[in-house]
Amino acid sequence: MSDQQYMQLALNEASKGVGRTAPNPAVGAVIVKNGHVLGAGYHKKAGTPHAEIHALNDTSTSLDQATIYVTLEPCSHTGKTPPCCEAIARTGISRVVIGMTDPNPLVNGRGISYLRNKGIEVVAGVLQEECEAINLPWIKYIKNSMPYMVMKAGISLDGRLNYQHGVSGWITGEQSAKKVHQLRDTYDSIMVGSRTILADNPSLTTRLNGEGHRNPTRIILDTHLSTPVTAKVYNQEQDGLTIVICANEVADASRKIFADKGVRILAVSAGEGGLNLKEVLRTIAGEGICSVLVEGGSVLHGSLLREEYYDFAYLFLGPVFAGDSGQGLAGGVNVASGTVAPRIACPRYEQLGEDMLVKGKIIYPPVK
Repeated sequence: MSDQQYMQLALNEASKGVGRTAPNPAVGAVIVKNGHVLGAGYHKKAGTPHAEIHALNDTSTSLDQATIYVTLEPCSHTGKTPPCCEAIARTGISRVVIGMTDPNPLVNGRGISYLRNKGIEVVAGVLQEECEAINLPWIKYIKNSMPYMVMKAGISLDGRLNYQHGVSGWITGEQSAKKVHQLRDTYDSIMVGSRTILADNPSLTTRLNGEGHRNPTRIILDTHLSTPVTAKVYNQEQDGLTIVICANEVADASRKIFADKGVRILAVSAGEGGLNLKEVLRTIAGEGICSVLVEGGSVLHGSLLREEYYDFAYLFLGPVFAGDSGQGLAGGVNVASGTVAPRIACPRYEQLGEDMLVKGKIIYPPVK
């Protein structure tokens, strides 16, 4: 097998940790000697051993002249766990193949330099694009101290979120619903606005068959704490933290009502248009959350799109026309022409029963 093929095995390992490692990246490692895979592992959770350590612990034979394939440059600093490059150097491994260098200033090339100074051959940049793609949220978090923002919506053929403004109503089918729960399983958090809580009363949980699934952190933007504490999202028996972000001016007594339900209350500045979104996103990143799946509603989608905070989109199209009584996807967004319209770059399509999923990176053409 080639370096690319072994790195793909490491990527397969890394994928097992997606959505579970924040504020750390998802990383996979595979150890190979004489064409045989001796061990494999992935990073499972922040504060626990890294992928390289799991792979090393998965081996039971001499590693002299072995090669370790790692999707991300081994760390060279002591955080909650010891440096991985030092652990690798102690084993007799003679070659390290890396998918991508670490953008974290604490590492960024230092792990590679350490290994080379120990006489270990290092090859970097193998399947680099694939290794970066699996960690786009973490890369943005590290570089910009902002979470990776993803729009998710089920819409009609005429771009409506529902059939009646402010009234819950399914636009898409069961296969789309299952796909949404699979997405929830891979993101750090789900975000909705207070209007979505009032209209839909969602649980914001992951409901999939089998073991190993988890609930992301639930985030509700509620400027004045106007949602009822009896809402499902505040009365979960399932695991997962619920965070409500409100305005600084909200009284302590109102906050205490939610806090008594086990809800974490965070406050930011607010104006006539609602919460300061940049401050909201910085606050979320400060909680160690790297990725946010935004599930509505129209006002929130519109605000994030208008201020160019969205990075990616999953749009589920049902084969129905909702008409003028339904609510539009992105409220308050006005576009002068197609040349400056936000768009999905190189969209990908997936058939889900009668529905169609359109997904891709959101780009914002410069205003001329």
